[in-house]
Amino acid sequence: MEEKRITHYLSSHKILLVGEGDFSFSLCLSKAFGTAGNMIATSLDSRVSLAIKYAMALRNLTELEALGCTIVHEVDVHTMTQHPLLENQAFDRVIFNFPHAGFIGRESDDYQIKLHQELVSGFLSNAKYMLASCGEVHITHKTSHPFSKWNIKELANDENLELVGEVVFSRHHYPGYNN
Repeated sequence: MEEKRITHYLSSHKILLVGEGDFSFSLCLSKAFGTAGNMIATSLDSRVSLAIKYAMALRNLTELEALGCTIVHEVDVHTMTQHPLLENQAFDRVIFNFPHAGFIGRESDDYQIKLHQELVSGFLSNAKYMLASCGEVHITHKTSHPFSKWNIKELANDENLELVGEVVFSRHHYPGYNN
């Protein structure tokens, strides 16, 4: 089968997507590849909660399942290495797009920033154990204030992860993706 690419991702990559909302990013990759057999897409929410929160979630999930994607709900990034379907797997890419700890206060509140940092740190501390030998962790993140105060590079460094590069995220590169 011919290898297909969409920006930083190849159809040959074994991909884990975490914290999916309406699953439109996973679906975008799947459509670009023509298959999702190499992907596991997860959400913190249950399937029922997703249907309530996101108008397109169930439709996207149905399409993903038809393309062969493994869907796993109620996956906490802090403990994902212990999940029975995820443990002992190695991924070429582990992706967390726009991580967010929820709305406890204003985005610029120190407490809110700390919650976001704990979320990202928990993700990184698990994701590093889920990588194949040349695997990469990808975090899509806003860099303007107050999001810059999350200090994601420092959090990754604390987990002994090396920054390979930074790129500007352009949503138009991912047809159908909604954030």
